Amino acid sequence: MRDPAKRPQVAERYRIRISFGITSRYSESRVLILASVDVGFSPILEDRFRAPGNRTPLTFHRIIRPINTNRKRTHFIRTVFGIRKGKVDMAYIRKIKSGRWLVEVRKKGFPNVNKTFLDLKIARKFGRDVESKMERNVFEDYSGASGTTLKEILIKYRDEKTILKKGAREETSTINALINHQISLNSLMRLKSHHIYKLMRELSKTRKPSTVNKYVNIICHAWRVAKREWGINLPAENPCDMVTLNRFNDTRDRVLSREEYQKLLDACRQSPLTMLTDIVKFAYQTGARQGEILKLKRSDIDFEKKLCTFYDTKNSADRTVPLADETLKILKQYRFGSYVFNVIARRLRKWFERAAHEAKIENFRFHDLRASFCTNALLSGMQIEQVAFLSGHKDWSQLKRYTRIKPEDLLEKINNVVNFK
Repeated sequence: MRDPAKRPQVAERYRIRISFGITSRYSESRVLILASVDVGFSPILEDRFRAPGNRTPLTFHRIIRPINTNRKRTHFIRTVFGIRKGKVDMAYIRKIKSGRWLVEVRKKGFPNVNKTFLDLKIARKFGRDVESKMERNVFEDYSGASGTTLKEILIKYRDEKTILKKGAREETSTINALINHQISLNSLMRLKSHHIYKLMRELSKTRKPSTVNKYVNIICHAWRVAKREWGINLPAENPCDMVTLNRFNDTRDRVLSREEYQKLLDACRQSPLTMLTDIVKFAYQTGARQGEILKLKRSDIDFEKKLCTFYDTKNSADRTVPLADETLKILKQYRFGSYVFNVIARRLRKWFERAAHEAKIENFRFHDLRASFCTNALLSGMQIEQVAFLSGHKDWSQLKRYTRIKPEDLLEKINNVVNFK
């Protein structure tokens, strides 16, 4: 028989709040309970537990014996989780003043997780799921996504990414519209595909399909940048990838005829923008983009060699093209100022559209002057690689959308083929 003197002596009783687990019908899952019990500590273990008045938790990994008031039975309670360095390695649930259930998960090596629920069963399930993922080391912390709204990342994306793009002005306007939309109030965790779909349906009432796709693409890219570069832990699935973008045919077949070209020039001569006629002629004779024309400086023109260089073009490559004699006459008229055509894009677009309307030329844009140049160049007998060199297309296949040859344009050539001897 064991000597009673060698038994661990029970120290004074402490009423402490402990957390313990019991195995239940949830198989290996543990139901976490908070309770206040009278616990007796042996002197051997006394230094491993916190004493009254000391709020610093110590290690708690032993089987302890609660002191039963009637001393008829002894109950053994095994702690499910340890208490270390002020953090409880466990998940526990408690009811707060609002009536909701607060789940708090603390585990060493993982961020603290706190979440409230209305239903106790859902709260328990959440706690078990988080614990299980932590034990399997597959837990993902989405607290950053829950506390960050779409509006916040759109503002950051606009200020850090959009400002570096060539089309910054247009994209900034699109982002500002998204920021002022109700969808931007959603947190990144709550943003789902049905929000994107609803946005697309709403925008489709007043905007073109291509414009609607631009809105979605901006949200999609901002999401990816936030996840890859800004360190916000987001779910693997991007909500924008779950919706189908609008399908549309953006090809155009509008080319100015000789008669329409003359009517357009006559209308441009009546415009308050005196240089409008020369700008239209320059675009029609060089195939340059509107942005390239407005950024053209006098120093970019070599009048002796009859060459013109466009810098910082759309595809980020500089392009030097020859100039016709008639085109050189136009440029020689503008000898003052650093820029050849000193006008902003918005003003140019306004007066060009008005001139086209007065000339009764329908469905025609400034960019169609570039397509007219490419089409005329091919019809004049230039090889496709030569036209691509003048227009600045790196890929010849891209030139197809600017080549708007009609069957009647090939009548003379097909007769030459048939009558070839």
